[in-house]
Amino acid sequence: MKTRTIRAWTLVHKWSSLVSTLFLLMLCVTGLPLVFTHEIEEVLLPQAWTPANPEAPPLSLDQVLAAGLALHPGEVPAFMSFDEDRPVVNVTSVDPNGPAGKYSFEPIDRTSGEVAPPVAGHPVMEFLLQLHTDMFLGLPGMLFLGLMGLMLIGAVVSGVVLYAPFMRRLPFGTVRARKAARTRWLDYHNLLGVVTAGWVLVVGATGVINTLATPILAYWKNTALKELTVAYDAPAPAGERASLDAAVARAKQALPGMKLQFVAFPGTDYSTDHHYAVFFHGDTPLTTHLTTPALIDARTGELAAVAPTPWYVKALSLSQPLHFGDYGGLALKILWALLDIATIVILGSGLYLWLGKGRRKPA
Repeated sequence: MKTRTIRAWTLVHKWSSLVSTLFLLMLCVTGLPLVFTHEIEEVLLPQAWTPANPEAPPLSLDQVLAAGLALHPGEVPAFMSFDEDRPVVNVTSVDPNGPAGKYSFEPIDRTSGEVAPPVAGHPVMEFLLQLHTDMFLGLPGMLFLGLMGLMLIGAVVSGVVLYAPFMRRLPFGTVRARKAARTRWLDYHNLLGVVTAGWVLVVGATGVINTLATPILAYWKNTALKELTVAYDAPAPAGERASLDAAVARAKQALPGMKLQFVAFPGTDYSTDHHYAVFFHGDTPLTTHLTTPALIDARTGELAAVAPTPWYVKALSLSQPLHFGDYGGLALKILWALLDIATIVILGSGLYLWLGKGRRKPA
């Protein structure tokens, strides 16, 4: 490799690392407990709750919806989701005349129609997740962290390119333990960096995709779903919509063998102004994160289309579990945590090497 090329890659590695290191350290430190969110919350949160009438037949979805909306007069339904471990349906509603983004959330016991205790995350875990996701800055924070993720990818790629010319006189993986501290840390930095490069690229790329969730979903709605609204003059008023139970039953006929995940009502981000979007997912560790919506005409209750999600929405659906190692059980989470710790060492050693560079004594 020519000297000029090495110098260019060195500049890329140096500045992409320096610009992003502190933010990446924050992401690694907050991401470490987030890998074990489910396990931590099982220990910290109370789980004792039983349905009011466990032997009673479940209420219909229309009855559950009415029970949820009765608690918030004047609001209209936005989403309905289903607990996996409890006979509870979560009704999310919104005031059409209220501020954008403000929702009401009511978990309804499907055996009685009463309000069930919500399954909320532990406050500490919720704080860490928000800090990790957008630093409490909303979409601008997400996009900024996405930029830091791109910087990470640049630092990893440039580091791999530079590894061979800088270590060409030493066997792979050499750590000069008898040398000065700076030399030892340089060898640890290089070794851990090249060994974990593949994992860091995967986590960095999926993190970048996660930060683009809002524009990805907006693009999907404005392109892939837009053609379904051509035949409609105006959305159906809430009081004139088809039965929700009938809409879900029709969607199940179109997608047999899949599990019901949630329903998006007309006018929300996950649907159109004219359809119920009934989302289903698979039953394997991988396909459980891949959703397929059946769009049901809100006026007639008839199937309008099964809309397979495009590749970019599938990439978004897979990126979050892959980012946190949440698809292969506890063993994979432990591996993710060890690799996360290795990345913290890489970032810390890189910062140490840069800060100590100006203090080196001349030979």
